[in-house]
Amino acid sequence: MFKHFANLQWKSFFRSSSLGKSLGMKILMAFFGLYMLISLLAAGGSLYFILKKAFPEVDPLLMVSRYMLYWILVELFLRYFMQKLPVMDIKPFLTLPVNKSSITHYILGRSAISLYNILSLFFFVPFGIVLLTKGYPALNVLCWLAAIMGMVVALNYLNFLINKNDKAFIAIGTILVALYAMNYFNVIPIERYFGEIFHTLYKTPVLAIVPWVAAVILYQANYKFLRTKLFLDDSLKKKTKLAESSELGWTKRFGAIAPFMQLDLKLIWRNKRTKMQVFISLLMVFYGLIFYGGDTYGPSSTIYVFVGIFMTGMFLSNFGQFIPAWDSEYYSMMMAQNIPLRKYLESKAALISVSIVLMFFLSIPYVYFGWEALAINTACAVYNFGVNIPVILFFGSFNKKRIDLTKSAMGNMQGTSATQFLVMIPLMVLPCALYFVLKTFISFEIAIGVLVLLGIVGLALRKPLMNKVTEAYRKRKYKMVAGFKERNS
Repeated sequence: MFKHFANLQWKSFFRSSSLGKSLGMKILMAFFGLYMLISLLAAGGSLYFILKKAFPEVDPLLMVSRYMLYWILVELFLRYFMQKLPVMDIKPFLTLPVNKSSITHYILGRSAISLYNILSLFFFVPFGIVLLTKGYPALNVLCWLAAIMGMVVALNYLNFLINKNDKAFIAIGTILVALYAMNYFNVIPIERYFGEIFHTLYKTPVLAIVPWVAAVILYQANYKFLRTKLFLDDSLKKKTKLAESSELGWTKRFGAIAPFMQLDLKLIWRNKRTKMQVFISLLMVFYGLIFYGGDTYGPSSTIYVFVGIFMTGMFLSNFGQFIPAWDSEYYSMMMAQNIPLRKYLESKAALISVSIVLMFFLSIPYVYFGWEALAINTACAVYNFGVNIPVILFFGSFNKKRIDLTKSAMGNMQGTSATQFLVMIPLMVLPCALYFVLKTFISFEIAIGVLVLLGIVGLALRKPLMNKVTEAYRKRKYKMVAGFKERNS
């Protein structure tokens, strides 16, 4: 029966009417996947030597064990967005004498050999081979690799249980950030404690069975859940859900643009892709920890301007670069109504402004690393306010690819065009280049002052700049409407 299911899906793939339309993208993704596999092989094969050189007094395997917890949480975090349960059109089988257990086992079994499970093995297996060549006991290494495989399979089935659950996603992200912060600030030596736990899988080979027991338990939990859903009338039932609404009364203080802001906020909260942009923006406030506090960069390095623009303007970049494609489903209807285009754009600018203010306040604790950090983040926030908001809105007038908000969040390239790459030049590259030149040839204070001055000038010229942006949208109105109507864009 498994062979029969696989044969049917193979025929369905090649007989699909969308195969030719998306063949180019599939080939591109195949090359990208091959590049990732080669990169992981190279990284896994060289990891032992890198760790041995960086930490000569510590066993490289122990160092890997110390970061194993982060790997588990990050992989689960990424799987939440990127991995989907393999599906097949099961309705025709529900009217035939086909064992529902076979269908369920096929779906779960097929998921165990997905690309997401293979990626981790392409990293850990070369590392294990190097360990064998360095004289590590073969039994211990092989059992350790078997334990890694068990954890990968367990994560695969755990993802299917927590997927579609926003609370689980928030919990995973919070735990990941909290553990990293506690270890970074020496509150609790997380890496040392969990490193010893995961290193036990190597020192005691018999414990390699533990991850596989967890995988079997999670498999059974998935089986019971899916098995109860394989009924024809289950798909015919009308789903009833208590309607939840929010008046968002606080937006009324924004005057005429309040209705547009309310629509944007509801759109963000009700759709997974837009909601993900908010979560990523909030998490990016910790991005500076990668750079601050080390000895690699000076206190006024240009890299901190990039970090400041990135942190305070993350939502500006993530959400703003797809304006107005977020509204592509009903954009033509809006353009046919007596809706002031200027107010529509001002509402987007106001929403992005609120995000910049919030992200700036969240970045204030970086003053712990010196007053230069606070000065740079302040200058970057002001620059985002005055310069980058009009820039991102202007480039939005070139967007004409629709976005289907019902699609998955990660790995979704809908709405992406050359515009999204070109806009990074004025957003990120220009302020960093300007700061570098002024700091190098004049002084740090002058460089910061110029960034602030440009932001203030942009705010002072906001009205004429928005007039230019509005005119750009009017000129390209019909091209955008036509582009948003194309379903395969």
